[in-house]
Amino acid sequence: MSRNPDIPDAFDVYTVVVLRRPADPPELSDDELDELQRRHLAYRAKLRRDGVLVANGPFGEQSDPSYRGMSIYACDLAEAARLSDGDPSVIAGRLVYDVMEWWVAAGTFAFPAAPGPVGEQRAMPGA
Repeated sequence: MSRNPDIPDAFDVYTVVVLRRPADPPELSDDELDELQRRHLAYRAKLRRDGVLVANGPFGEQSDPSYRGMSIYACDLAEAARLSDGDPSVIAGRLVYDVMEWWVAAGTFAFPAAPGPVGEQRAMPGA
């Protein structure tokens, strides 16, 4: 069987976490929400300083307002889930997350601020 020319020879595979608002988040006062947001941002800033979180940010306009933001991690899925479990907004029940691999054509993205490699290069199985 010949190789499909529409499939890249190599992919960079990244660990992605998508944060979303659950259907039933706990009610918090404005002051509690402000403090929780401060702790959430501080936690994510620490992960960036530690070199494990290489890109993240909130979503703007989208078709589903429950989606809040996305992060790219320099670790495997299990570690990204463990770190996401430690996010103050996740602990408080204001956010939940989905963790997944994201396959993009090799060389599509660069993370010049990352202290080390991000993701790993793979070939598409069976390609």
